[in-house]
Amino acid sequence: MTFGIDDGEIVAVVGPNGAGKSTLLKLIGGLDRPTSGSIRLDGEQVGDLAGHRVRRKGIAMVMQTPLSFGSLTVLENALVGAMYGTGHGVVGEQEARRRALEALAFVGLEARARQPIKTLNLHQQRFLELAKALAGRPRLLLLDEVMAGLNETELRASIDIVRTARDRFGITVVWVEHVMQAVMSLAERIAVLDFGMLIADGVPREVMRDPAVVEAYLGENALTDA
Repeated sequence: MTFGIDDGEIVAVVGPNGAGKSTLLKLIGGLDRPTSGSIRLDGEQVGDLAGHRVRRKGIAMVMQTPLSFGSLTVLENALVGAMYGTGHGVVGEQEARRRALEALAFVGLEARARQPIKTLNLHQQRFLELAKALAGRPRLLLLDEVMAGLNETELRASIDIVRTARDRFGITVVWVEHVMQAVMSLAERIAVLDFGMLIADGVPREVMRDPAVVEAYLGENALTDA
């Protein structure tokens, strides 16, 4: 499978359960190692690097299940993302704090900065994970089903935040998602996987009408609903 991403794109990766979507993100993010092939960022091989080194190259990942540090405050969690994020060397404390506060304000958590993690609901914890990633100034942001289980208001807020993050920080977004309302609202391009194979890649409306996608993922009623 050959799969490329252009700078500044918001690309949704969709497909049935077990298609390899989350595995793809973990391979790109350095959480898993590929057994064959290559993963390149601006032509540089990154597929053989450990996760923390991949992060230094400018790739950050936000997973569906929050991985916050429970003993730290909201701000302290964001500081970790800023200090040990991307770039060359460790960011100084003053600059890290500025970036952390900026990222918390961006996702609407600045008023909770000094509060412990346990005061946040699941939706807010996911926003904190996004703030941690953004505080590290990534070039490529990987999102793994971060909108699952959100209500309508939370979903709209999440869509706006991801789109604005791309526009403001100039990042590229690759996003695994099952919430098709969000996918069709936000994605500029959709790649569809089925059993590890890329079966469609293109403009959302066209991809969602592809007979192979309907058969593998959407079901027979999708053509009339799309």
